[in-house]
Formats: sequence, structure tokens, C-alpha cells
Amino acid sequence: MLEIKHPTVSAAATAAAAEVNRQKFVIGPLDPGFGHTIGNALRRTLLSSIPGAAVTHVRFDEALHEFDTLQGVVEDISDIILNLKDLVLRSHSPEPVQLRIDVLGPGEVTGAHFGVNPDVEVLNPDLHVASLNGQARFAADVTVEQGIGYSGAESRPSSGTIGDVPVDALFSPVRRVSYEVEATTGEDVAADELIVDVLTDGTVTPSEAMATAGGILRRLTQLVENLAEVSLPDSLDPSADTEMPSDLLRPIDDLGLSERPRNCLKRAQVTTVGALLDRTALELLAIPNFGEKSLDEVTARLDELGLALASGD
Repeated sequence: MLEIKHPTVSAAATAAAAEVNRQKFVIGPLDPGFGHTIGNALRRTLLSSIPGAAVTHVRFDEALHEFDTLQGVVEDISDIILNLKDLVLRSHSPEPVQLRIDVLGPGEVTGAHFGVNPDVEVLNPDLHVASLNGQARFAADVTVEQGIGYSGAESRPSSGTIGDVPVDALFSPVRRVSYEVEATTGEDVAADELIVDVLTDGTVTPSEAMATAGGILRRLTQLVENLAEVSLPDSLDPSADTEMPSDLLRPIDDLGLSERPRNCLKRAQVTTVGALLDRTALELLAIPNFGEKSLDEVTARLDELGLALASGD
């Protein structure tokens, strides 16, 4: 029987304390070679699969297309759209949300000029959007949506409204990920120590991003594990015969959850009761837009079935 090491994950201090959205994580000990295997998988997942929010459509009151100009505005439409793509947004709604901005010159238009909306937060209100002279008016509607990865404007056709401009959207809240592997020796056995450096835009913390990435990878590897007739949770022991109860294969739709927690779970690829029971309360709270009320509702539904979330021990 081959025993599997039980590595730990710890947070390490970053060199620049001012980077509040940056964190290093140390994972080890790992079997030799697994440092690069896990590091590369985590990096690719962090950069491509963490949900976020971005501007997807813009409609200007006084412009018909993206190559137009606005009277009294220094920047042309193309430059303004590039500025709007730099907005750092946190969306609490699974549905598209429209933000309104209406400013009279002279002056500078910034992210702080967007109207207050309970479903969307603008985290960089000082972002420059446009410069106006004394006779100018800047009025536009901006659509914000949740998504994963990158979505080109060509994949998102116009809504049909005159002046509506689809925008390239980068939803990922993770700005940079790097990793390195150091060789260590513990108990006279060679091992890898993986150090992952994560920088986010502030809409999620590095810890939340790492937890989400870990959950995605775990569910994908479980697909392979479930191909076998036995499960190998702690050791490669062919005598460890396990069988998944049929209740655990039920879709989460059967739990009768309200729309928000149900949609949040599905976006995080938690589609069955069994996958839900593998999550701890902290892992669920790390899912974007999944708050305490959603957690209470899920806990109550599971309790009615005599089930409970993972303890996290």
C-alpha cells in the first residue's frame, strides 16, 4: 500500500506589504514532481476559471456607433470604451445590470460618477473615463455582467438597440499568478514545496481565488476517480471499497433552493448533492455572491434531509 503525503497550505508574507490584493501560498510537502504538476494546474485555473464581472455593452446618448465622437469631449468613443474596460466591478446579481452615468462639463468624468446601484460596486471610482469642456454632456448606459475568462465583443451580438456597442470583456478577477518549486528534505525524504503568488483586482481576495480554483480542480479530478469501482481517499489501497449513495447523485435543483444560491452553486460547478456535501461552509462562502443567507438556506435544506456540509477538519 502506497501512503500519500498530507501537505499543508499556509499563507506567506509578500515583499510589498502595500499590495493588499497580493498573497503568497506555500503548499508542501509534495512528492517530487508534483510541485510543478499542481502549480501549473492552479495557475491555469486561477487565470481562466475564476468568476468575475465586467462591462459587456455600452450605449451613448449622443453617439450612434463606436467610431463616432461626442461634442465637447476630448476622447473619442473608442478611447472611452477602452477606459470603461478598466473599471473594477463587483456584481452581486447573476443577471445583467445596467449602470447610468450622466455628467455635465466642464470637468473630468470618473468611475465615481456612475449612479448608485445595489447590485454593482465600482472599486476604482477614481478611474478616468473622459474629459469634458464647458459645453459638453456625457451620458451613457453601461451593462455589467458576470462571467468567466475572456469574452470577445464578436461573440456577444448587439441587443438591437440603436447605438448599443458590444465590448470585449475580461471577467477574471485574477491579474497575475506565478509559482516556483523548491526542493526540501523532511524526515530524510526528498519533497517539493510549492509557492504560489496570486494578485487579484480586489473584487475577490487571493485566498478566495485559491479556494475556488482548488474546488474546480478537485471536482474535475473526481470525475476521473469516479471511473474506478473503488475510491482511494487516503491511500492507494485496493481494499478500500466505497459506493456513493443514490441520494448524493441527485441534482441540487431537487433541494428547492431559491434562485441566488442555486445559480451561484451551478456557476461554481456544484451540480449534485454529493458535490455540495464535499464543500465546507468556508468554501461555499468563497463562491462569488454566495453570502451568509445563502449558506443558511443550504444548511437548512440539507438538515431536512439528514445531511450536512463537510466539517473542514
